[in-house]
Amino acid sequence: MILSLAGTALVNGSAVVAQQQPDFSKVQIKATKVSGNIYMLEGQGGNIAASVGEDGIVIVDDQFAPLAEKIQATLKELKITDKPVRFVINTHYHGDHTGGNEPFSNAGSTVIAQDNVRKRLESGGTAGNGGSIKMENKPAPKAALPILTFEHDVTVHLNGEDIRALHFPSGHTDGDSIIFFPKNNVVHMGDDFVRYGFPFIDVASGGSVQGMIDAMEKATAQLPADVKV
Repeated sequence: MILSLAGTALVNGSAVVAQQQPDFSKVQIKATKVSGNIYMLEGQGGNIAASVGEDGIVIVDDQFAPLAEKIQATLKELKITDKPVRFVINTHYHGDHTGGNEPFSNAGSTVIAQDNVRKRLESGGTAGNGGSIKMENKPAPKAALPILTFEHDVTVHLNGEDIRALHFPSGHTDGDSIIFFPKNNVVHMGDDFVRYGFPFIDVASGGSVQGMIDAMEKATAQLPADVKV
């Protein structure tokens, strides 16, 4: 795999962000072209992948609700399409990846995620690594829930590409998916792949060290050797 910025989580990932909310008014959204019509958006929380084309926009994860307007504005500034964000795909349920679900859904986007993502967003509950990190999550509002869910995989056919979401169970959480853009040879791995050190394993939400190892091995076996991560 070729390491780019496309899928790497920021140092202030799920565990840290949940404990101390930033001043979102000061957060700037930066867009970087990764390959073809695939862009990476950096702001606060998990990085966003975006397929931007004549059919509209697909984004992978949506950071936090207060950043939704800034994210949409940054996508418009690319001046590639006037069409809206049609689909949002969540890589897992943590708030720095799904916090924007509600405003994007209210704006007309269809939110897609693995079955367990909807279940955990709907019920709320405890997240934690079985040690020093423990967080209580409130049930998400109805508009924030994915309206299209899948068990193993789903494909979105848009912008001339078959965008594939593949579920890898019991890694970071029990609802993890990686999102592969085969035409552009780019993959977004959510928090199953990070570069800041030992990953946060949410054992309270069905994650496990062995599951993450297995997910990485399976992903490596299925993806091209020169894929951009």
